[in-house]
Amino acid sequence: MNTAGSRPSQTAGDRGRKKTPGPGQMDALLQRCGINLAASQLKQLWAYHQLLRRHDTELNLTRIRNFENMVVKLYADSILPALHAPLPSPLLDLGTGPGMPGIPLKIFRPDLHILLAESRQHRSDFLKTAVSVLSLAGLDVVERGIAPDYERPVAGVITRAVEPIADTLARIAGCLVQDGMVIFMKGPRCDEEIEKAAKMFASAYELAEDIPYQIPHTPHRRRLVVFRRKTRPAPARVTPQIMEKHRIKIIESESNAIFKDLKKLLSGRGVKKQRKTLVCGATLVAEAMERSPQRCRAWITSGNRQPPPSEAPSDLEWVQLAPDLFQSLDTFGTKHPIVLFDIPAPEPWHPENGPLTGCSLLVPFQDPENVGAVIRSAVAFDVDRIILLAESANPFHPKAVRASAGTVFSARLFQGPSLSEIPPNLTVIALSSSGQPLSQTRFPTAFCLLTGMEGPGLPSRWQAETVAIPMAPGVESLNAAVATAIALYEWRRFISGR
Repeated sequence: MNTAGSRPSQTAGDRGRKKTPGPGQMDALLQRCGINLAASQLKQLWAYHQLLRRHDTELNLTRIRNFENMVVKLYADSILPALHAPLPSPLLDLGTGPGMPGIPLKIFRPDLHILLAESRQHRSDFLKTAVSVLSLAGLDVVERGIAPDYERPVAGVITRAVEPIADTLARIAGCLVQDGMVIFMKGPRCDEEIEKAAKMFASAYELAEDIPYQIPHTPHRRRLVVFRRKTRPAPARVTPQIMEKHRIKIIESESNAIFKDLKKLLSGRGVKKQRKTLVCGATLVAEAMERSPQRCRAWITSGNRQPPPSEAPSDLEWVQLAPDLFQSLDTFGTKHPIVLFDIPAPEPWHPENGPLTGCSLLVPFQDPENVGAVIRSAVAFDVDRIILLAESANPFHPKAVRASAGTVFSARLFQGPSLSEIPPNLTVIALSSSGQPLSQTRFPTAFCLLTGMEGPGLPSRWQAETVAIPMAPGVESLNAAVATAIALYEWRRFISGR
C-alpha cells in the first residue's frame, strides 16, 4: 500500500492565496481523489508532468492543458484502476499515447512490469525519453500497433482507448495468455458494447468484473470492465490442420491476377463489376464470419500469420499476401485479416410505384463514407426503404461498409434511377439550407426523403418547397449524412406522437 510521506499540510492562509502550480498542489489534488504518493513517487510524477508540458506544444500530446484537469483527468484517472481492481503483470498498455495510464500506474505501482504500446513515431520517441528521464525499470516501449500477430506474452491488457471492446479483444488474440485479464477504462454508458463483445467472443472470453466508480469530488463517472481469457492464444502460423482444411494461395507479386482483382475492390467500380467487397476491421470481420459465413470467400492476411478461425467454413480460401501487398489493401491500417465478401444485389425500385408506405430514403451521395453513414442512420431509425440513386457511390465500397458499421449488410437496399428521373408528382420532402423549419413539418404516411448531393446540393426543381434545419448564423450547411440523420430523427419523433 502506497502512503504519503511527511509533508506539511496547507493552512487556510495558503489556500487563500493563488499559487503557481507545483508538486504540492498536485499532491493535494491527488489526495482529494484518494491517491497517496510517497515523496519519491510525487517527484517522479511531477517530472513526468513537466516533460509532458515541455513537449506538448511541439508534439500535440494531449488536448487537456489546464493544470487541475491534467492532474485529475490524466494522472488520477490513470491511477484509480489500481485502487479498484487487481492488476496483473506484465501489463500491456494498449494505445498509450503519451503514456497513460501506463506511466502514472508504474509510478504508483513500481512492482508492475508495464509495456507501453504506441505506433506513432513521435509519441513513441517521447515515451522513450520519459522512460529514460524517469529511470523507471520494468517499463518498456513497444513501437508498433498491436494486432493478432503480436505474440509477446502478457498477463493483462489495460486501455483507455475509444475503440469498441470487441475490436480490442480481437487485436490482442496473439499476446494475452490464458486466464489473462483485459481491463477497459470506459465511460458509464457501455452496456451495449459489453453485451456485443461478450456475445461475439463467448468461446474465448468471459466478463469477469464490471466496476462502476467516480473520480472523487468530481462529476466524472467511470467503469472498469474486465474480461478474462478462457482459451490459449491461437497459433499465429500455419499448421498441418489448417493446411488440410483451407486452400492456401501465396501471393508475392503485385502483377498476380488475384491480387490485381483484390486491388480493384478499393474502388466502387471494381466492387460493382466483381460483386464482391473487402471487409476490414476486427469487429466487422467477426460479424461477417458469424452472420454470413456462406458469403465469405477468402481470408486475406499478411504472410502466413493470423490463420482463419477454427469455426471458418472449409471452402474459405486463405490468401497469404506479401507484407507490402497486404498493406496496400489495408487502407484503414487495422493490421487485421481482411475478408473477401460476396455482396447481395439491391432490389430494383421503380418511382412510378410511389413511396408505398413509411419513409423511402433517396440517397444521391457520391462520397462512400457519407453513403455508409446515412445507411447506418437509416437502419437505426428503421427506415422502410433505402433507395440508392444512380448518382450514389456504391454502398459496398470498403469505406462505405466501414462507415456503416456493417449495417449495410442487413439494410433494406433498393436500386433507383438517377435524380433527374424522379417524377415531379412523387411525394418528396427535400432538405435544403432554406425553407420551412424541419421541426414544423408534418410528415405524410408515405413519402420520400431527399437530401442534396455534396457540393451541387438540390436540383432547382426540388427547391421550391423544402424544409430546413435551423443553424447558427454564418454556418452555410451541414454534412449531408448528418442532415439526413437529423431529419430521420424528427420523422420518428413525429410518428411516435401521432
